[in-house]
Amino acid sequence: MKFFTKKRVVLFLLFIFPLICFLLLSLGENNFTKLPIVTPNIIDVSEIDATKTVKLKDNVTIVCFLGNDVNTNRSGLFNLNEKIYKKFIEYKQFQILAIYPNGKEVEVERLKEEIGAFTDMQKWVFMASSKEEIETFYTSFSCAIPLVDLATPNAFLIDKDVNLRGRLNDEDSKDGKLFGYNMNSVSVLNGKLKDDLKVLYYEYYAAFKERNKNKADRKEVGL
Repeated sequence: MKFFTKKRVVLFLLFIFPLICFLLLSLGENNFTKLPIVTPNIIDVSEIDATKTVKLKDNVTIVCFLGNDVNTNRSGLFNLNEKIYKKFIEYKQFQILAIYPNGKEVEVERLKEEIGAFTDMQKWVFMASSKEEIETFYTSFSCAIPLVDLATPNAFLIDKDVNLRGRLNDEDSKDGKLFGYNMNSVSVLNGKLKDDLKVLYYEYYAAFKERNKNKADRKEVGL
């Protein structure tokens, strides 16, 4: 019992215990800040963009599918604009991509005007494509829920390396996998998509800090 002297207990509480707590919190933070990849290496939308101006690579992208009836998910798009777009418009390399079938340009222009009435649309991207190309692109997500008339109420989160991000232990999903976020549910957008976007951006921020630290370390040793 002599080991547990008053002096040693005080030293433990002042120095060793805080260090252990810091290490445990650091490990927990690292686990928290990594958003799961649910489908790796999906097709980059640049492969089906006739204008060759739209791409997923090097961008954090929310993808949604408007379908043949553009108004099907109209309210969901307004939710997405209010709860997600306006909160992340200042984030770097952020965009929302809305894909629609060829021939729906008039309806889409009307929708853009409605969304843009009180919104800076600089990071909204609308892209037309053929039925076959839209289906091929969506199939690469490996999502079990099919498109209905080329539309879905779900929005999908794509990272800078063109991987589909989501959740592997989502309590509301049948098998735990969350591929997309229901745009018609404000609680899903607020409680899941917004949080997951923040996690993804923190993941990039942490990686950026680590790269800079490694560069500084190499510089110190003359590498």
